[in-house]
Amino acid sequence: PPSPPYIAECPCSPTTRRYIAGAVLTVLHGMSRLPMVARVTLTDYRGFVIYDSYVRPTSPVTDYRTAETGLTAQHIASAPPFPEVQQRVATMLRGKILIGYGLWEFLSVMGLSHPAIDTRDAALFLPFRRSLHYRSNVQVPLVTLVNRFMGRNIGLHGDFPVEHARAALDLFRSCEQVWEGVIAAGSWPCALPPDAYANCFV
Repeated sequence: PPSPPYIAECPCSPTTRRYIAGAVLTVLHGMSRLPMVARVTLTDYRGFVIYDSYVRPTSPVTDYRTAETGLTAQHIASAPPFPEVQQRVATMLRGKILIGYGLWEFLSVMGLSHPAIDTRDAALFLPFRRSLHYRSNVQVPLVTLVNRFMGRNIGLHGDFPVEHARAALDLFRSCEQVWEGVIAAGSWPCALPPDAYANCFV
């Protein structure tokens, strides 16, 4: 992916323009090792990166998780401040359908909320769980979903938000008609996110 910060426009049809996929990369801070966003990536419906930025930490970083993220202090020391990135992401998500995996974590570390009806979370999609014979209350790892349904492996060289965003997007697109058809019929095809993150959804 391009070196963040990066903003681009990509023409999409009116139907697909309403979708945006998102993912974040986090570092940890404090004795309790709380996650803090260090990079955020947004793609359009086709997987084209429309926003990609490192984020300057708001608190001292205690663990960059370098082995998984590839991040060091140099990557984010001069990055845009969190409020600037947060506002940009909020603006880009307004009025859009947000696609991702574990969107409650994405929204939580970004300090944002989003209409639940406008989320498409591959971590919560019940047909995925049933197809793999998981219990309805058990979350299937993203790497498993992508391997079983997309026939490819992700995360082989660490965690990259653009890879995660595109993976969730591919999973959604693989069953888009079923997913949107259930919603159009007045039902909801997903499990509920964890109660602790209820404030991330409106």
